[in-house]
Amino acid sequence: MKRKINLWFPAFLLAVSLSGCQSKNPVSAAKDPVPDSDTVNLTVWGASEDEELLRQIIDGFEEEYRGQADFLITYSPQSESNCTNELMGDLENGADVFAFADDQLNTLVASGALEPVENADTIKKANLPEAVSAASIGDTLYAFPLTADNGYFLYYNKEYFTREDTASLEQMLDIAALHGKKVSMEWSSGWYVYSLFGNTGLTVGLNDDGITNYCTWNSRDGKIKGIDVARSMLHIAEHPGFISTDDAGFVEGIKNGTIIAGVNGVWNAVAAQEAWGSGFGASKLPSYQCAGQQVQMTSFSGYKLIGVNAYSKHREWASKLAEWITNEENQELRFQMRAQGPSNINAASSEEVQNSTAIAALLEQSEFSSPQRIGGNFWDPVTAFTSDLLSGLLTAENLQEHLDSMVEGITAP
Repeated sequence: MKRKINLWFPAFLLAVSLSGCQSKNPVSAAKDPVPDSDTVNLTVWGASEDEELLRQIIDGFEEEYRGQADFLITYSPQSESNCTNELMGDLENGADVFAFADDQLNTLVASGALEPVENADTIKKANLPEAVSAASIGDTLYAFPLTADNGYFLYYNKEYFTREDTASLEQMLDIAALHGKKVSMEWSSGWYVYSLFGNTGLTVGLNDDGITNYCTWNSRDGKIKGIDVARSMLHIAEHPGFISTDDAGFVEGIKNGTIIAGVNGVWNAVAAQEAWGSGFGASKLPSYQCAGQQVQMTSFSGYKLIGVNAYSKHREWASKLAEWITNEENQELRFQMRAQGPSNINAASSEEVQNSTAIAALLEQSEFSSPQRIGGNFWDPVTAFTSDLLSGLLTAENLQEHLDSMVEGITAP
C-alpha cells in the first residue's frame, strides 16, 4: 500500500534549526534560493520495513530545509532487489529517490537513470572504500552508499542449538525435526541458492560485456559436479526439519515459534532478537554434505545504495534528500532502528555497531562471500529450477536435464 507523507512548508518562513535535530553533515541553507511558487514533488522508494525509519528521516529533512520550498514527498514501498525492473517500466515518471542493491548499478547507469554524483569527493571520503567502489563505475560515483551489510548469514535460537551445532546444516535439520521445528532458507531466490553452489568449484558470474552470464552449475566434470549439488538440495528439501520461505515467512515463523534457525540478513535482526530474547544467536553459514564431503556454504556480499533519478523534475532537491538519507546521523539511526550496518566510516566504527551480534556474524561470513555481479538472466531460471525441485518435479533421473535447462537460461544472450 502506498503511503503519502505530505510535508508542506510555507516559502516565506525563515529557516529553523531545532536543538537535537541537527545533521552531523549540515548543508548550508543560504545557497538555495526560495522558489517563487512551485511545490517540490518528490517520490521516495524504499523497503516496506523502512517506512517508519524513512518517516523520521524525512521529518529531519523538513527541519533542515524549512522555509526554502513547499514540499510534497510521497513514500512508496519498493524492494531494493526489484527496484531496477520497476524503474525501467516508466523511468521518466519513476521515483525521484530510490534504494537499490549495488548489482543493479551498471544497468541503471547504462539506461541513463543515474548521472554522476556532483559532490563525489565529499561522499567518497565519508564512506568505506568498498562501499564507494560498489557505488562507482571506474572512478565515477553514481550513487550514495547506504549500507555495507547486504549479505546473509545464519540466525539461530540458542535454546535449541549450541555453537557447535551450527557448524553442520544436517545436524541443525535433525535437531529441528526432533522438536517439530524448522530451519529456513529462501530457495525461491537465486541470491540464496548461490550459497550451495558457490564453494564447490562450480562458477557463475558476469561476462565482460556487463550483461550476459557464464555458468558451470551443470558441469559433469570436477570433484563436485552440478548433479552432486542438486542431489544434496533434494535431500535437504525432503528433510522434515527444512522449510523454504521468504522474508515474511521467516519473520512469521520465528514469531510463532515454528522456525528456530534460518539463513537471512541484518534487516531482520531486530525481529529475531525480539522473538528469541536471550536465545538470540547468529553465526556464519554452516557446511552441508555434498559428494561425500562437507562444503562450507558461501554467500553473496553487497551494498545498498541510494540513487537519484536523472529524469527527476527536481533533481537538485532529490540529490539533497539522497545525501540526507545517507548521512552519518541517519545511518546511525538506521542501525538503531533496523540493525543495518553503516557504510559511513564514522557510523561503522561506533562501539554499538562493532558489538552487534548480527554484524559480527556477517563479518564472520565475509571470509566465505563474494561480490554479487550477475546479469539479469540469472534470476528466473534459478527460481524455475528450485520451484520444480521443491514441488517434487525433480527426481534423480531428470536432475541433469533440469540443470542443463537452468544454465541455458542463465547464460542466454
